Amino acid sequence: MCGIVGFTNCISSTDEVLGRMMDRIRHRGPDAEGKYIDENVALGHRRLSIIDVSSSGDQPILSEDGNLVIIFNGEIYNYRSIRDRLIDKGYNFRTKTDTEVLLYGYKEYGEKILDMLRGMFSFVIWDKTKKELFGARDFFGIKPMYYAVMGDTFMFGSEIKSFLEHPHFKKELNTAALENYLTFQYSAAEETFFKGVYRLQPAHWFRYKEGKMEIKRYWDVHFNADNKPDLDEWVNRISDTFHDSVEAHKIADVEVGSFLSSGVDSSYVAAVADVDKTFTVGFGKDEKYNEIGWAKNFSKAIGKENTSKVITPEEYWSSLSMIQYHMDEPLADPSAVALYFVCNIASEKLKVVLSGEGADEIFGGYNVYSDPDGTVYDKLPRPVKRTIGKIAAKLPARRGVNFFVRKGRDVEERFIGNAYMFTPEQRKALLKIKTNAPAPQSLTKPYFDNVKDKDDVTKMQYLDLHMWMAGDILLKADKMSMANSLELRVPFLDKEIMALAETIPTRFRVTHSKGTDETKYITKYAMRLAAKKDTPKQTAKTAAKKKLGFPVPIRVWLREEKYYNVVRTAFESESAKKYFNTAPLIKLLDDHRDGRADNSRKIWTVFIFLIWYKVYFENNGRYDI
Repeated sequence: MCGIVGFTNCISSTDEVLGRMMDRIRHRGPDAEGKYIDENVALGHRRLSIIDVSSSGDQPILSEDGNLVIIFNGEIYNYRSIRDRLIDKGYNFRTKTDTEVLLYGYKEYGEKILDMLRGMFSFVIWDKTKKELFGARDFFGIKPMYYAVMGDTFMFGSEIKSFLEHPHFKKELNTAALENYLTFQYSAAEETFFKGVYRLQPAHWFRYKEGKMEIKRYWDVHFNADNKPDLDEWVNRISDTFHDSVEAHKIADVEVGSFLSSGVDSSYVAAVADVDKTFTVGFGKDEKYNEIGWAKNFSKAIGKENTSKVITPEEYWSSLSMIQYHMDEPLADPSAVALYFVCNIASEKLKVVLSGEGADEIFGGYNVYSDPDGTVYDKLPRPVKRTIGKIAAKLPARRGVNFFVRKGRDVEERFIGNAYMFTPEQRKALLKIKTNAPAPQSLTKPYFDNVKDKDDVTKMQYLDLHMWMAGDILLKADKMSMANSLELRVPFLDKEIMALAETIPTRFRVTHSKGTDETKYITKYAMRLAAKKDTPKQTAKTAAKKKLGFPVPIRVWLREEKYYNVVRTAFESESAKKYFNTAPLIKLLDDHRDGRADNSRKIWTVFIFLIWYKVYFENNGRYDI
């Protein structure tokens, strides 16, 4: 795993500027660094040595004729088979790396090499002859890629913070991103929180030449159920495919470990991977927020060593500025901090870990997926439900009322992903500024349009695969692991697994059956049964355990005077007054403290933005001042 950065239109201080940009992402690759500079382009690389750990694997790597140069972040798990094909075609390799395979694969096949890859990647290739840059991002968006055009300079890299060091970079807040963030809890559009800085979307490639940018999608998910196999056959197929993926994801010249919570995803990974070490974090002693005891028992059952850490409230809160610095853009997911600390304890013992991200999106694991058509109420005519929903929407928000509001709307109207913080009306009332942010449904519509003939569960999965997973789940996975110079691999997010999951009927992804042990599971139904085959009998309850994620006691902390005051001070700051009407912010906070409402996630969304803003716009991209 590594970090990449580069720019065109070289300047008089190219070497010095490139060096500072690379220093900004040193955490992504502390083992080595390399540069390539000519009259047209500057490429920088920071290396975390995983495969071919000798210096022969250092980047940038040049082709034998010197016309192509590559910088690469990621891992290609099937690079050996591609390498063999290229050798048969007459290519000579100087290293044993997947990077050189990418380089010659592109030379031989052009962008079609992307169809052959199995792995996670973000890379850029400079063609000296054509004076052209080609770059690509992996299928799911596991590895990041940002770019910007500032004046005559095109800059790109693994992290936005590196752009701050370029003299042509103009730092300006994208207020539309702020408004959308208040709804989604993450940066949801292609343009980031920095105006003029964009993220290359997952499964896309770009070409940049003479000031012109071409971008194309090269892969997508296509759900098409195969109703012939029975449940047992699907369970066996999942098991076989997952075992194969885990083996591929273990390829490394260094030790590999695994994260472990009490959920089925990480437990399945840890059991199948057969690694020596697992890692877990939690909060306090309450089992609602602490899965360490369970993880230690599971690790003991599979004969592995578990390393754990209890995160104190003081550690959690004092890390927030540093976390948002590494995130590049504000992310209001409280579990990001927990992920940082589990990465931290793992990095003290090894360089590579496996994790369970992606299982929920691929196999249908979120609790909200069990909602469509799961009640007697759903059998009412649609016009009746819509009328009841409109009436309920005018009543004060509460759990029972929200059910009728939700059921009165089509999935395309009500579902934007696993987080829905502020409605468009609420966020406009909260903001002092006016923006050109589109309605949330404008961002989700293109994805829903692609699956308009599918059932509601499939529609929600497809949206989450393209927005929530890339914008929240994989963003924090990459940034928190790389902040600790740790490579995080996600065996569920494999092309072969996705190809299988696309064909699993919805009834085997989400079931509403109840009764026997074999039919009581609601979400990730077939996958849970596959996991049950591969986990010890004494831990079989894992397959039925309700999803928790990384449970964080934000709700509790915000009712304590100490942390209430921390947030109130932020809400009354000059930065808050610049963008928000602060009176409603204080009301949200007071109502939460006094038990009138659970506003914890809404409070956290605004608070995290203010922390991020202070780091990047008040402290010039520094958190240690």
